[in-house]
Amino acid sequence: MSYVQVYTGNGKGKTTASLGLSLRAVCAGKKVFMGQFIKTVDYSELKAMDFLPNFEIKRFGKSSFIFGKPTQEDIEAAKNGLRELEKKITSGNYDIVIMDEVNVAIHYNLLNVEEVINVLNNRAKNTEVVLTGRYAKNEIIEYADLVSEIKEVKHYYKTGVQARAGIEK
Repeated sequence: MSYVQVYTGNGKGKTTASLGLSLRAVCAGKKVFMGQFIKTVDYSELKAMDFLPNFEIKRFGKSSFIFGKPTQEDIEAAKNGLRELEKKITSGNYDIVIMDEVNVAIHYNLLNVEEVINVLNNRAKNTEVVLTGRYAKNEIIEYADLVSEIKEVKHYYKTGVQARAGIEK
């Protein structure tokens, strides 16, 4: 039996939580695939494949539009990413598939909620799926089996602290 988990909210730690789950799963002999929408910064987790057997990660798309409007190229990159993730989710070859920042991709209309739910409906029975990103739509929240909202109470970014390697990136 597999479930759908959602990590959402405006606080830091959604991707970090999914990476913690990945570490736990890999250490239990499970196979994990993480697909990242929107992200382009050189995040440290991109090196995880060098250290963790049975962990794969791939990026889909760009983030250049976040302060503007997505281009057709941005939309196509997200759609291609969803198609690739669908193959991973339906194959039965992965114990966990993480759709990192997919909620943000939906929010910015790179993907629509119906096509994401369609992919979730067709997941292999042994494949747990995790969706991360702020702005989770009500349809996603209702569909999911587990939803954690990460709320920002205080953040040192507001005092000028920049993202640090191994902590925020």
